[in-house]
Amino acid sequence: MTDQTTNDLQREAGTSGDTSAPKLAAGQRPTLKTIAFMTGLGITTVSKALKDAPDIGEATKKRVRLVADQIGYRPNRAGVRLRTGKTNVISLILNTEEEILGLTSQMIQGISEVLASTPYHLVVTPYTHASDPMSPVRYVVETGSADGVILSRTEPEDLRIRYLHDKKLPFATHGRTDMGIAHAFHDYDNAAFARDAVEILAKLGRKRLTLVGPPRNLTYSRHMSEGFLEGIAKYDLQQVPMPPVTIDDDIHKLGDAVHQLMTSDQAPDGIICGSGSAGIAAAFGTEKAGVTLGKEVDIVSKQSSFDMLKWFRPGLNVIDEDFREAGRDLARKVLARIEGTPAEDLQTLAYAPPPKQD
Repeated sequence: MTDQTTNDLQREAGTSGDTSAPKLAAGQRPTLKTIAFMTGLGITTVSKALKDAPDIGEATKKRVRLVADQIGYRPNRAGVRLRTGKTNVISLILNTEEEILGLTSQMIQGISEVLASTPYHLVVTPYTHASDPMSPVRYVVETGSADGVILSRTEPEDLRIRYLHDKKLPFATHGRTDMGIAHAFHDYDNAAFARDAVEILAKLGRKRLTLVGPPRNLTYSRHMSEGFLEGIAKYDLQQVPMPPVTIDDDIHKLGDAVHQLMTSDQAPDGIICGSGSAGIAAAFGTEKAGVTLGKEVDIVSKQSSFDMLKWFRPGLNVIDEDFREAGRDLARKVLARIEGTPAEDLQTLAYAPPPKQD
């Protein structure tokens, strides 16, 4: 919007030179009635303009939005819930110990970008590995505190998904299940990631590979393992068992496990890491063992912050997973479920192959 357009709208709204009228008492929230008074419009017209109703002209919508922004108007959620039965809240049920280099920041940013142009607000409902993952889901359902839910860390038989499906609360998941319930999801093709990672290492001449993957209870752990084994078989390579750690483990524990493996008589010459933090830990572990990255061993790691790992260690090979776009897509999907779009039409398996190496 140009300055001239803004000035014109201000004059139309009667706000030029005074963006605070009418005066509000200390602590008093501006309401639809406040906007109606300032614009000379009816309360119903103001309400419909803020909701982007098709029967309200664009000029009127701009006029109403300008005044609403100037006076700091925000819908009263309690009032909205009483009138519509909706909370205008999307709950992201998030494990607080998720990889800090990935989902926690990137996905929230993506979800927020989509919700910014809607009446919906994002509320993060946290839990930890030590707590019952059903507790936050039950809380959201039993308190009616959200119109839709986004979940991550899906399992093949996921009780949270069955519960939300039975309760008919719209939801979308970052990951898939094997439980025969059609649900909206955005998933990364971890099988393709692992196959391509093996191919990269095979073309670098590596023969003995190990995989640092997710916990086995998660669905994508199976997908990643299947892709890894398919690649091993295709290129006739040897699998080297990894000590009992996963990408969920502390970065120091992961580094120690890689160091232990690299100083054993079973040391691999290629390592595949299912997360950025595991890639960092693998680089530390190999260097601590006195092994030179890019000469005696090569590492292929998934990364969620583009080029971050290459900046950290130029010798690392990376394959990107776009958590920010996953967040955007999940937000669009849960909003579509709220509007009644069938879950079967809201399922995405995403993957961008790495550039082919010479």
